[in-house]
Amino acid sequence: MTKEKDIYIAGHRGMVGSSIVRNLKAYGYKNLITATSQDLDLRDQNVCDEFVRLKKPKVMIIAAARVGGILANYEYPWQFLYDNLMIEANLINAAHQNDIQDLIFLGSSCIYPKMAPQPLKEEYLMTGALEPTNEWYAIAKITGIKLCQALNRQYGRNYISMMPTNLYGPRDNFDLKTSHVLPAMIRKFHEAKESGHTPVPLWGSGSPMREFLHVEDLAESVRFIMEYEGKLKYDLINAGTGTDLTIKELAETVQKVTGHEGDINWDSSKPDGTPRKLMDVSRINELGWKAEIDLREGIENTYEWFLDNLEGIKKVEINS
Repeated sequence: MTKEKDIYIAGHRGMVGSSIVRNLKAYGYKNLITATSQDLDLRDQNVCDEFVRLKKPKVMIIAAARVGGILANYEYPWQFLYDNLMIEANLINAAHQNDIQDLIFLGSSCIYPKMAPQPLKEEYLMTGALEPTNEWYAIAKITGIKLCQALNRQYGRNYISMMPTNLYGPRDNFDLKTSHVLPAMIRKFHEAKESGHTPVPLWGSGSPMREFLHVEDLAESVRFIMEYEGKLKYDLINAGTGTDLTIKELAETVQKVTGHEGDINWDSSKPDGTPRKLMDVSRINELGWKAEIDLREGIENTYEWFLDNLEGIKKVEINS
């Protein structure tokens, strides 16, 4: 792939999209196309079609989505389902209608059944019931995968769906009402430390096991797939580390990184979610890519970014 190709990154201001933009720029890609949500409402099919028709990208990377943790999924099921369905359907359709041959659609590990065997293989898709706490988001992402697969099958497109495990890193969402588990922990432990090392309340038992991938590793994997020479054997590919830990172990690691010295209070009346979510990453490993950033190191640089940007984070929350 030449580095002069026009590449459209949808969702470039988010944690994932901004990391992909930085990665591509660092590797010499010059013609990156972006647009803010204020300038381009991806839920509007006509607006989306017109934008892609005028810009004429050769590659599309879909990192745009409405995202959030268990609480946000529970409280806003309609928005999580509708917004994500519209965003992905409009972008994938616009790519096809404008003859874009190469597309990468980013999903989530929540697409897999709640009680699927571990680690999660790509072929486990749609073999069982989803985790109820995030099924709205999962159903939308499964639809995106199927849209890509349908176009590959019927029209010979090269549309690849990549399913990352739990992501974290700089520019994450640290709002306690809508954030995922790891950034929420960073915020809680930091604020408890600042309040005199008060106890930190956490949901569940701490026993579920989770896998975490630094967003910069994900950006590397996206570029790796984009640059891959030849026809890929699969159009659904997991991205992760292939290793996991308990939520309790995660909490203890975040506690050490933030310097909190108080107690951790587990509320077992709150849901744990899926007992375990570990990705089988053999497909992408066999292609030649592996994650490199250690979890402790990744949490440390994420916490550093959080501290450097805390005032800005608080201002956004006050004004939202």
